Amino acid sequence: MHVNETLNPLSPPLKSSPPAAEKLEQAFLEEMLKYCGPKPEGGAFGGGIGENQFGSFLTQEYAAVLAAKLDLGFGKRLDLQ
Repeated sequence: MHVNETLNPLSPPLKSSPPAAEKLEQAFLEEMLKYCGPKPEGGAFGGGIGENQFGSFLTQEYAAVLAAKLDLGFGKRLDLQ
């Protein structure tokens, strides 16, 4: 499967896990993406106050899409499944 197909937010989820496990995975991925995710771009079309204020929303959405597509195994580890 191609990477873009795997992370396409419009495609159906590849896994089904309990909502509690998915929320926990989403929170974990969101924290990881804060430090390891895409960084703001500089130049004429990047940066600025809008990017500083709304960048966290984009990180949150990236984490939600990743949590819906990936199974990190948190539910199994915490006996949520």
